Amino acid sequence: MRYTKEQIQRAVEAQGYKFFKAGEYNVNIVGIRNSETAGKVTNKFDDLITVSYKVDGEWQYHEFECTTDPGTHWVENVLNKKGVAILKPGQYSKSHKIRKHQGRYEALGQQNPVTVYRDNNKDGNYDLVKTDTGLFGINIHRATKYAGRKSTQIDKWSAGCQVIASNDDWVKFMKIMRKARSTWSNNFTYTLIESKNIFNASYL
Repeated sequence: MRYTKEQIQRAVEAQGYKFFKAGEYNVNIVGIRNSETAGKVTNKFDDLITVSYKVDGEWQYHEFECTTDPGTHWVENVLNKKGVAILKPGQYSKSHKIRKHQGRYEALGQQNPVTVYRDNNKDGNYDLVKTDTGLFGINIHRATKYAGRKSTQIDKWSAGCQVIASNDDWVKFMKIMRKARSTWSNNFTYTLIESKNIFNASYL
């Protein structure tokens, strides 16, 4: 584990975002973008998705290696004339629900607007200037479909989606999400912060 639930909570609340504490399986899904890459297109799963929630009054905390950025393929072969989508850090209330990703398997699909940066100059760096808000299919899904396997390069896996690298991690993640849906509703809030926010929050 790179972090603790307490570090994530402090960082989220330091940004002025909600951290859900009431009840069982009231999941906090928090993506952490690796600030050390300084906006370079690494094509690697070098970010994290964390999930914090209570079971029987005890906090549970999980980390899953992921990407919060698009891979090289879609940076160079842009799907949208405005540019490739890079999700802007923020808290997106009820942004996702469990539904089929591309009609193939259950994932968290975008259901409410999010804000993305648009980058279309293909220079190997994510340009975080121009923004675009709407429904863009910024889903939370898996990479490899094979049990026991983990993808190491993003390539075509993400054109802006948040993608978990390991299939085993994905199975665990979705088991938690389904339990949360049955306990609460099919509405999930996604929060994206940067790893430097965690460092800063540790000094509060």
